Parts: sequence; C-alpha cells; structure tokens
Amino acid sequence: MSHWSQDAVFYHIYPLGFAGAPEYNTEPAPVPRLDKLSDWIPHLKELGVNALYLGPLFHSSRHGYDTRDYYQVDWRLGDNDSFARLCDELHQNGIRVILDGVFNHVGREFWAFRDVQEHGQSSPYCSWFHDLNFGGPSPMGDPFWYTGWQGHYELVKLNLRNPAVVEHLLGAVGMWMDAFHIDGLRLDAADCVDMDFFRTLRAFVKGRDPGFWLMGEIIHGDYARWANPDTLDSVTNYECWKGLWSAHNSKNYFEIAHSLNRQFGPGGIYQSLCLYNFTENHDVDRLASTLSDPAHLNNLYSLLYTMPGAPSLYYGGEWALEGKKQNGSDAPLRPCLELSEMLERDQSLCAHLAKLSAIRAAFPALRYGGYENVVIKNEQLVFRRATGEQRVYVLLNLSHDAFSLEFPHSEPVLQDVLNGDAIYNNDGGRTWLTLPPCSAKILVGAPDKFTWS
Repeated sequence: MSHWSQDAVFYHIYPLGFAGAPEYNTEPAPVPRLDKLSDWIPHLKELGVNALYLGPLFHSSRHGYDTRDYYQVDWRLGDNDSFARLCDELHQNGIRVILDGVFNHVGREFWAFRDVQEHGQSSPYCSWFHDLNFGGPSPMGDPFWYTGWQGHYELVKLNLRNPAVVEHLLGAVGMWMDAFHIDGLRLDAADCVDMDFFRTLRAFVKGRDPGFWLMGEIIHGDYARWANPDTLDSVTNYECWKGLWSAHNSKNYFEIAHSLNRQFGPGGIYQSLCLYNFTENHDVDRLASTLSDPAHLNNLYSLLYTMPGAPSLYYGGEWALEGKKQNGSDAPLRPCLELSEMLERDQSLCAHLAKLSAIRAAFPALRYGGYENVVIKNEQLVFRRATGEQRVYVLLNLSHDAFSLEFPHSEPVLQDVLNGDAIYNNDGGRTWLTLPPCSAKILVGAPDKFTWS
C-alpha cells in the first residue's frame, strides 16, 4: 500500500539558522523569528514542495539539539501559539510538516538534568540518564558520571529504558500532534537510539495517525535494520548522497548506478522502502561547494528527482548556495536567508527543480516504479523506472561533449517531457539519439505523442 511520502518533495530548513536566531538562547521572552517562513510558502509551492522538514525547534541552549524543554518552542523562534498558526498555514497550502525528534540526548540545561545537578543522589531523575552514577566526576566538572553523545558531554544521553522517560517523550510527541498537527518525525541520531523505543514510538503515533511518518538519521549500516514494519518507515540515504556528487566529480556513473541497482534494482535490498534522498543538509558541506563542475548541477538534480525514493532540497540549494564547514563549525551550512535577496539571484535552477517536481508528480513510474539500469558508461547513464502501466527512461550525459547512444526498449514512441516534448520513434526495438553536453532527458513511453501538465 502506498504512503504519502512516495509522492513527497521535501524541503529541509534548519530553523535557528534560517530565522537568524542568536547563537545562544538568552531571550527573556519569545521572539517570533520563524514567522518569516510564511512568506516563503508561495516559493515552496512553485518548487512543487509538499512536505517541510524543520530541524530542531524546541527550547534549547544553543544549536537546537541540546534540548531544554520538549514541550516549548525555542523562544528564539517564537512560541507554541505562533508555531501552531504557521503549521495551520502550511497545511492549508498542502504542505505537510515534519519535525526533528531529538530523543537520544538532551542538553545540560534540560530541567531533569538540572535537578540532578542541584539535588545529587536524592534527585528522582538520576535514572533518567544513561549510565549516570556517582562513582566519579564527569568531564564537565559534575560530581557524577554520565554518557554523552559520541563523547560530547554537553549532550546528555537519555535512558530510554526508563518508562518515565518514554512517557515524557511520548507525551511531547502527542502534544506536537495535537497542537501542531504534524505529519511525521525525523529521528536524530537514530543509530544510537534503543530499538524498543522506536517500536513503542511507532505503536503510539500509528495508533493516533496511521499515515504518520517516521524517518531515522542513519549514516552507515543496513537501512532495513531501522526501516521495517516494526520500527521506522524510512531513513536518510547517505549511500546515495555520496554517490550523487562523487559520481559526477569522478566522472564515474558506475558508482551511483551500482548503488541504485543494489538498493532498488532486480533483487534490490531496499525495494520495499521509500528512502529519504538528499544532496546536502545541515551537517554536510553545501552541494555547490562539493560538486567540482557547476555544469553538473542540473543533471545531479535530474537524477535525484527520478531515482527511487523521496527527493529533498535543503534551503538555499535551489540557488546553488555555497557553504563549507569552517574550523569545526557548521554555521556556514546553516545561514540566515532573506527571500527578497534570494529572488535577486539566478532563478534558472529553481525553474529546473520546479519542472522536475511537475514531471515527478505527473508520471507514477517515477514515484512507484521499479528500477533497472539499461546503459552504464563512465559519463553516460540510462536507467528505466517502470510500473505495469508505464515506462520512463532517464538519460544522463555528464560529458562536456555531445554523445550519441542507443538503447533497447519496446515503446512505440518515447516523449522527452524534460525538453519540449520531443518525440523519438522506436527503430527496430531501440532508439538512437544524441545527448547534448551536460544534459538529461526524461523519456516517457507511449503509443503516440501525448499532452500533459
């Protein structure tokens, strides 16, 4: 049975950066900086976006992943009422809302941890934190020890085996569902989270909303370990994130073709999953700073929107915004953007992305179809997406020279919906054509030329 995520085009925003919030949370009262997102809604709709993933936005001390209070929107962004109004506006415009579920750890200013600091062993919350004990001091100078996330002791790992902790977190999720009507969660550091918690979370959210979407941040490992009928619906496809830019930089389409075939081709290990596909996010360098040749941007996004899974844009990526980590800081990846300034930039990539969204929405094979490699060369790739009723062939040429190729198919005609609806006839069970430099074609099989919108 299909799920709305298969029809989704995601847009990812890191709220604290996007809204220009101060680095440290010292606000004495809420400041509704995130309200500016309302002005971006027409832009999102023009891009064909129908799902918005907002990174951490609950009360925290600094970067959002050091939570103070799961029940309160960060005052640097607004308050619960202002965010509820924003969510209503997004939903009224056909855009689903996904929030960051940061459940592996909290910040040192989390209220229960502060209680432990104040009351020591007499605090009723000592058991809320993983491996907290009074056998020695912490690296942060506390008279007790605890586990930090990957050695970062400003992030205190929660004890997700404690029923009181689980109840507190599920209570927060329930509040988000009731107050903001959210449609899903992205689970931060999912590889560190207790699997039993994911099972409990799934039962809780699906019992309230069977269509609620759970997606985990997974960088390495077998994605099916986390995305399966018992735990999460999807995970981040970091394998193809790397393959998308690396295949272009090394002029080696074999790399991404191998990954896509391994994941989704005949006998593919993730055929039953709709993975979350992306080219950049708040943790990795911007695509425009990673891709060696800007002429490959359009091809890379053409591949993102036609491969199996759900495509995601990271805010600013539609204008090829640059940004690299500097001295260990992610701040250059998470800028404050003003829409009026962005609209003064070159809009050609935006137009390309809008067209890709329209094509993806118009042809079910690109959302639900199987995957099969047809032609693989270092600088050219042809693959097929197919359902029982429709076949679509995607052709890519990353060379700066035109390239003539042939490929087999059984369609009466192929119509290039990406480039003016040009028609290519079947010539004895195959088609010969020339791909212009650094270009793509999206060829839809049909009995004859058709109209679409």
